[in-house]
Amino acid sequence: MSVSLSSVRDRAGTELFLRVAGPDGLAQRDRIHLTPGPRWYLPGSPIRTVHGDASMFVGGMRALLLQSLHPAAMAAVAAHSGYKGDPWGRLARTSTFLAVTTFGTADDAQAAIDRVRAVHERIRGTTPEGIAYVASDPTLLRWVHVAEVDSFLRAYRLYGQHRIDAVDADRYVAQAARVAVALGAERVPTSVTELAFALREFRTALGPSAAAREAADFLLHEPPVPRTLRPAYAGLARAAVASLPLWACEQLGVRHPGPVGRAGARVAGGAVTRLIRWMLGPDDARRVAGGGRP
Repeated sequence: MSVSLSSVRDRAGTELFLRVAGPDGLAQRDRIHLTPGPRWYLPGSPIRTVHGDASMFVGGMRALLLQSLHPAAMAAVAAHSGYKGDPWGRLARTSTFLAVTTFGTADDAQAAIDRVRAVHERIRGTTPEGIAYVASDPTLLRWVHVAEVDSFLRAYRLYGQHRIDAVDADRYVAQAARVAVALGAERVPTSVTELAFALREFRTALGPSAAAREAADFLLHEPPVPRTLRPAYAGLARAAVASLPLWACEQLGVRHPGPVGRAGARVAGGAVTRLIRWMLGPDDARRVAGGGRP
């Protein structure tokens, strides 16, 4: 690789990293990865593999779309997250939480859990349908977790750098359950089979709403990115939508692609994911989730 190309990659990768991790990303990265002490997950663990891969860009968008179909979850996001006014700030907070709990010391992971639990206790309100909610509700926490884990795993299986077999897929779901339980979720799935059952079980609680469709329109058609990055963003969006089940697309009011469209989305998603992986360099396993060498 020429020096000029390497320099371009480093600059682009650092800019992308700071977009995802926030302006304090470099300091957070050093604390997460360089602080000595025991971790919840050992190097090589499936959760580290999945959460450290560039496929998380697809998985994260898919998770947001899927989560929005729960009326209480969407009401909480719409009223308290500021996802429209400060989308990058919300992304930075989420990516940092994932990084700390996946790669950080056990003490830092627990401290992050405690902070989020305290925030959840303060988030409460009423949906447009008149249903009261509180973010610390164990069932609501379970739904958010199920949507995330299903999305992260599905995206990794489609676009991950390495193949994940059935054994490690089950291990990933079981490892991710530790964080959900620590946050207060109940009946958390610990295998791929249990994860699929949980999704089916939640179907009766999900449905279309104006807030969910507004969120989907924002994510898919009003991306908070410069025009130069919109083609790449569009590729991620196509991949995220194509990986959703048909019923989810129908409830969100977005067109679910047919076989040809899914094939095209697979190509686009793969190309953008490889581009992101190239930009981040060989250390993307740490940089995607909030850390790594700039």
